[in-house]
Amino acid sequence: MSDMRIVVAGAAGHMGRVLVRLVQQTNGMVLTGATEPAGHAALGEDAGLLAGAGRADVAVTADAEAAIAAADAILDLTVPKASVAIAGMAARHGKIHICGTTGFTDEETAAIAAAAAKATIVKSGNFSLGVNLLAALVQRAAEALDEDFDIEIVEMHHNRKVDAPSGTALMFGEAAARGRKVDLAAARDSGRDGQTGARTRGDIGFAALRGGTVVGDHSVIFAGPSERVVFSHYAEDRTLFARGVLKAALWARGRPAGLYSMADVLGL
Repeated sequence: MSDMRIVVAGAAGHMGRVLVRLVQQTNGMVLTGATEPAGHAALGEDAGLLAGAGRADVAVTADAEAAIAAADAILDLTVPKASVAIAGMAARHGKIHICGTTGFTDEETAAIAAAAAKATIVKSGNFSLGVNLLAALVQRAAEALDEDFDIEIVEMHHNRKVDAPSGTALMFGEAAARGRKVDLAAARDSGRDGQTGARTRGDIGFAALRGGTVVGDHSVIFAGPSERVVFSHYAEDRTLFARGVLKAALWARGRPAGLYSMADVLGL
């Protein structure tokens, strides 16, 4: 089988550069495109040199449509508006879209789901293998522990993160909600302040902390009568997310159009 042709969206950003480096180092993949929005300072630069990985002979371009049309897959850890546009392009050309963007509105989430009718989309709030395994365990725990156990999700990220709760925290919340057979939107309690009254039985609470250069810390707490069960994950290097993205891309090759998750990739 020929090498998988890869486009990296947001190639000049921190995660984009990590992805470019790993694509260049991964057998079975070849970097054929790198994108940034019109007017970006990196346009025209060699994506490999920007990433510190050696010349790739791939210039950063604003023409994402052409780059996607000529590739097999696009790797996208950007912003919601860009990801929705990328999903549409992937659908028009029948390509693979690996989407790790977070902070979507309900309408944006629906738009990506609609694009999956014609594109193979793997979408996840976190591509870490450990996080996805932990989400499966959280669901099992929520199934086993009744509402006598309050569920609280605490996350901390660096001081430049713009969305809260994090996509990973919401992944854990969705897993807990599935386990409890409830709708997360109805059970979610994000941010308490002032005279809030007693905690509502069955709520799934979220607390978001921001500071320093923290890559990502998450804990899911099941607090019951006289005992607590705590599931935790600590990310130490953003490379772990990029490795999961590449694993998802290789898994998606040859799969039919549809909306998949890392749980599908890992067989969870």
